[in-house]
Amino acid sequence: MMRRLEVVRPMARRLVDWINAQLKRALPGYCAFCHTAVAGGSPWCAECFADMPWNRSACALCAEPLPMLSSPSSVPRRCGRCLKHPPAQQAAWVPLRYESRVARLIQRYKFSADARAGEVLVQLMLATLSRSPDVGEAVIGVPGQHERTRERGFDHTAWLAKRLAARLKMPVIEAERRRETPSQRGLDRLSRQRNVKHAFTVAQPLPPAVMVVDDVMTTGATLESLAIACREAGARRVTVLAFARTPSARI
Repeated sequence: MMRRLEVVRPMARRLVDWINAQLKRALPGYCAFCHTAVAGGSPWCAECFADMPWNRSACALCAEPLPMLSSPSSVPRRCGRCLKHPPAQQAAWVPLRYESRVARLIQRYKFSADARAGEVLVQLMLATLSRSPDVGEAVIGVPGQHERTRERGFDHTAWLAKRLAARLKMPVIEAERRRETPSQRGLDRLSRQRNVKHAFTVAQPLPPAVMVVDDVMTTGATLESLAIACREAGARRVTVLAFARTPSARI
């Protein structure tokens, strides 16, 4: 009897997922930003998608927004800081700037545990990944602070990383915090780097190429610290990925 249930439950789950997907395609939904009716299962309308604060011109290593070029270049651009001091990662993919509707969406997800806002973030990322560098063979999310995770009731970065990995059909490997670190809020770039230095470890050997994930990339100090831990665990290429980048002028 138990073996039969073990077979039936996954089949029933797949059937429910298929029915939900069909309903999404058939029934109109509503844009997560302007609440206009949309069809086809998309959580946004074409106008809102086009009007997103896209981070189209950015440093290839830290995703710092850069001035737009008058003519497109096929050569990956680097900011002055990364030219002088290359970070531990070999690439960065942060498709949006932490502004306007994207900032509000992330705040709804992060501070109100709005699952739909989190799902919209995942779908926005998936919609852009065809233009991204090679993201690797495994996903490692930035481990949450125990106290903040307890306050919010969930680990917001782990939730995003697991759903993104599932859509990409990639395994998730968990990193650990060596120590609890004070909040990065209000700290300048140097203080942030000191705050998270040697803060993470990865216990198991990693494949050659991995992706480390956070919700927002501000100075990049947290993601670089995790990238260093991944390099120490055997990864040769690390791509940092976040859903939005805070421009330096706002740090």
